[in-house]
Amino acid sequence: MIDPLFSLSPLDGRYYEKVDELRNYFSEAGLQRYRILVEVEWFIFICNEIKLPGTKVIDELLVDSLRALYTTFDLIAAKRIKDIESITNHDVKAVEYYIKETMKGTGLEPYFEFIHFACTSEDINNTAYALMLQGAIYNEIVPLLTGVTESLYNHAKMYKSVSMLARTHGQPASPTTMGKEFVNVIDRIKRQINSLKSIEIRAKFNGAVGNYNAHFSAYPKINWANENKKFIQSLGLEFSDYSTQIECHDYMAELFDALKRINTVLLDFDRDIWMYISFGYFKQKVKEGEVGSSTMPHKVNPIDFENSEGNLGMANAILSHFSAKLPISRMQRDLSDSTVLRNIGIAFGYSMLGYRGLIKGLSKLIIDKEALKADLKDQWELLAEPIQTVMRRYKFKNPYEKLKELTRGKKITKNDIHKFLEKSGLPKTEIQRLKKISPENYVGIAEKLVEKF
Repeated sequence: MIDPLFSLSPLDGRYYEKVDELRNYFSEAGLQRYRILVEVEWFIFICNEIKLPGTKVIDELLVDSLRALYTTFDLIAAKRIKDIESITNHDVKAVEYYIKETMKGTGLEPYFEFIHFACTSEDINNTAYALMLQGAIYNEIVPLLTGVTESLYNHAKMYKSVSMLARTHGQPASPTTMGKEFVNVIDRIKRQINSLKSIEIRAKFNGAVGNYNAHFSAYPKINWANENKKFIQSLGLEFSDYSTQIECHDYMAELFDALKRINTVLLDFDRDIWMYISFGYFKQKVKEGEVGSSTMPHKVNPIDFENSEGNLGMANAILSHFSAKLPISRMQRDLSDSTVLRNIGIAFGYSMLGYRGLIKGLSKLIIDKEALKADLKDQWELLAEPIQTVMRRYKFKNPYEKLKELTRGKKITKNDIHKFLEKSGLPKTEIQRLKKISPENYVGIAEKLVEKF
């Protein structure tokens, strides 16, 4: 193995341990394992479910032995397949030969030619990639995103009553609470996770150009379209009834676009938190021995959020290419999708780094309530909004314009606001109520919105 220090990609070098789980899915060995799974399950299916003439029902012990080829798949098996491939110069054919070689002496030899029966390589590959994506998304990505949302929610609860100066167009705007701003992100992420989970992961299994040509030539009385659909569904996938030689990859584009939207929401959050740290709203826990700058000893940089932003950006750049390229194939197929598909793990790896960086960054945050209070303290011009809105309720003429004249582009004090109220002509009860509003408590139902979530 190449020393990680000499890896071409940081996913296999600097970040090796942080994305290690994904190797079970997206590595060369992972792809081999999924191919074996498909080949083995297809062989079992045509023998035990279709009961194809010329085959025999495989007993339970032999079924277990066959499935052990992928359930106990290891480095030795992966290397053996690569040795066979060095002769065949064909990766899927190497898997077929490996299965036959490994199952010698089991009594299945008379039926070996039903391994890979009527299949084109793409039947095996597209099904393997579908299973790979299904496993990675549901076993790794969704649980990690659940961890992100849980961390965000824990912070939202802590900050639900912490008033904060909102900024629209970068300018002071009606106050909010920090907890409510976190909930906004959670709501967006949950919707996008649900969208991701709603996408059907599909596979085709219909031969060289999608017409069951070989199947029909050997067994014309079998309803292959129905049987092959049952097989794909038995693997937990949706069946593509129509295809060329390849599954069209439209569902992949949907998956990658959904993942990209999730990443975009979190990247947006990374940037906002970065700004809040720069405003002094948050401090960060200091780890002994860490250095923030090679020349400025005082610095504690928001590196986790910066790394998260950068890695999510890398992931999205790659995901964009996937969703733009993969649904396009010349006529019945070309091979340009094959080399692209081998890079899926890179996009997932950078996404995973982004999620983990964000969680780590959140764990270091310490809110500075006094800094948030100080930012709000002298923003009395913000109360122009509630005052003009109450005046509208009482049908005053041009209340917006009156408050605009008082406040726009000016620094207004509490005294200025109260003087205006006294002369406003509003009922005394309303004047007293409005005088109780301050920049810090003018947050609407922000706290309740957090509690409701």
